[in-house]
Amino acid sequence: MSYPESAPARRPAVVLMAAGVLLVMAVAALVYAVVDLVVLGGTVDAFRAAARDTSASPQQIDDVVTLLRASAVLSAVVAALSAPVLAGLALGLLAGRNGARVATWVVSGLGLLAGCCSVAVLIGERAAPLQLGSGEQAVAELLGLIGDAYPSWWIPLNAGLSVAQGLGYLVVATLLALPAANAWFGRHRSTAPTVPSAPPAFPHAPHQPPPAPPYPPR
Repeated sequence: MSYPESAPARRPAVVLMAAGVLLVMAVAALVYAVVDLVVLGGTVDAFRAAARDTSASPQQIDDVVTLLRASAVLSAVVAALSAPVLAGLALGLLAGRNGARVATWVVSGLGLLAGCCSVAVLIGERAAPLQLGSGEQAVAELLGLIGDAYPSWWIPLNAGLSVAQGLGYLVVATLLALPAANAWFGRHRSTAPTVPSAPPAFPHAPHQPPPAPPYPPR
């Protein structure tokens, strides 16, 4: 006798919202990586043009340009690598995997910390510029030109993205901790298939001698 299968539970809205925020953040990370590399060329040209009016040597200018390019490429690589991670977490949440929820909490904590650090660095650079010794005055002049070499909208955009990133991770972590999300992931954990155990072995029957043949008829 067969029984009808129970209909699967519908995904709660909080899980859909958390997955949607992660997907939006993944797309934004890819866009940021592309824009970062596109802006780099013009930024280097503007920096070299402004550095000609300083007392820095050509070698010092090249060193700062190398640092500028390395930081931009590193930021783009990190953003590009974070996009598939966020997309994978979103798909895991939609599938009801509790491991994906735990991993999302870990990534959210790290992302929130990174966003706070980025905002603190931007504020610190504006409030207290780097001070070097008298022998490194040329390097100090070059480092002060980096912020002006970027487009006027670039630094505010970075600050806004850092704040939005931190808020996004905070929203996702909060949504996944709500009771509806707990019930959804708990249901999937409780309905996981289990491997049936082997039936207990029965002891062998003791050996008995065969029955004696019947007497032949007389």
